[in-house]
Amino acid sequence: MNKDQFKEIIRFCIVGGISFLVDYGLLYICTEFVGLYYLWSSAVSFTISVIFNYWLCVVYVFKGAKKQNRKQATLFIGSSIIGLGLNQICMWLFVELVGMYYMLAKIFATVIVTIWNYVMKRHAVRG
Repeated sequence: MNKDQFKEIIRFCIVGGISFLVDYGLLYICTEFVGLYYLWSSAVSFTISVIFNYWLCVVYVFKGAKKQNRKQATLFIGSSIIGLGLNQICMWLFVELVGMYYMLAKIFATVIVTIWNYVMKRHAVRG
């Protein structure tokens, strides 16, 4: 790993942390205040945080990647849809089968999906 890639990973973690706060906060708000079922809230919060994350990845994390072609955008969106599916499966497994509180389950789901996201989004944004 070179110095530039290390800096990129640090930026990715910062953006991921901010995106997680958006996701986590919206999950709580949608479930507790809006009254949505936790899996619906999870889908809404995840989708909004992915859009926010994409924008920050393009302008801040992956330097020089501002111009995206159709293939890169499609790969990014496709990987995000799969990430949403992984998120929803993890949430369901942790809440329904393990009996975990949904907000704690979100933390575990995020760790799993983050690995997928970095690999796929780096490829999508870098080409």
